[in-house]
Amino acid sequence: MKRAQKLSMAAALLGGLLCLSPEAMAQTEPIPAAPAELTGTLAKVRESGTVTIGYRESSVPFSYLSARNEPIGYSIELCKAVVEAMSDAVHKSLTTKWVPVTSESRIDAVANGQVDLECGSTTNNLERQKRVSFSPTMFVSGTKLLVKKGSPIQSFTDLVGKNVAVTSGTTNEKTMRDLSTRFKLGLNLLVSRDHAESFALVKSGKADAFATDDVLLYGLIAQDRGTAQGPSDYYVVGDFLSYDPYGVMFRKNDPQMATVVNNTFHDLAEDGEIERQYKRWFLRKLPSGTSINLPMSPQLETIIQTMAVKSE
Repeated sequence: MKRAQKLSMAAALLGGLLCLSPEAMAQTEPIPAAPAELTGTLAKVRESGTVTIGYRESSVPFSYLSARNEPIGYSIELCKAVVEAMSDAVHKSLTTKWVPVTSESRIDAVANGQVDLECGSTTNNLERQKRVSFSPTMFVSGTKLLVKKGSPIQSFTDLVGKNVAVTSGTTNEKTMRDLSTRFKLGLNLLVSRDHAESFALVKSGKADAFATDDVLLYGLIAQDRGTAQGPSDYYVVGDFLSYDPYGVMFRKNDPQMATVVNNTFHDLAEDGEIERQYKRWFLRKLPSGTSINLPMSPQLETIIQTMAVKSE
């Protein structure tokens, strides 16, 4: 088409538009959708510009302090991705405030609004779902026993009358109390503030065993060994005494936040980032110089594969 013809057509079109009434003009323009009103956690962080994350100080390799006293770990990295998604959702760059929590304080911290996300090694179960919400499962573990080298303890049935360290507020504490009652073990449970203190009770000889999730025990052993050569002085023994799927906690009855969390985990699974972070923290060397060397379980592989499928 020649330039003169194009100009003539454009002029005719413009003339036609100028003849339309204001009402008709308005009808030809697309009406933008009203922005969704932010509620719950997203409204809170939009106003403050800050996401508060609860972290654990000794849940290796999920959430613990580095040599620089900075929170690091598998859960921490996944939570950083959630914070990025929250920033996108509220159209505002958000800063992160770190707040230490313990096994005993973490659920209250989420439910009461002290923290917006809890990024540690927290088991998702029905009892806790009454107070908080959880992300999709990011790890599967279970209670086992840590003992000193040379210990005669190889199973929970060897614990009759023994001193057993547990961490306050954990599902492992309840598991050991239930086992003690059911099998008449007469356990003397030594309840500590965090996993590091529980481990220290075994190291000092005050406890005969430490009962918690097996992966946390492997993490503590790796952290304790550092770059030392040779076998460890501590072993993880026995069968699984419980089933513990881990998730990131956030406040209950918060549908907008739930959508952000679930979509983020879907994207991380679909992109392969969860698997990459797993390899980083469970198969490669930790900052301490040793590796947990724990391959991903078939159960977790299936969970992640399912997570990567977008629900209709």
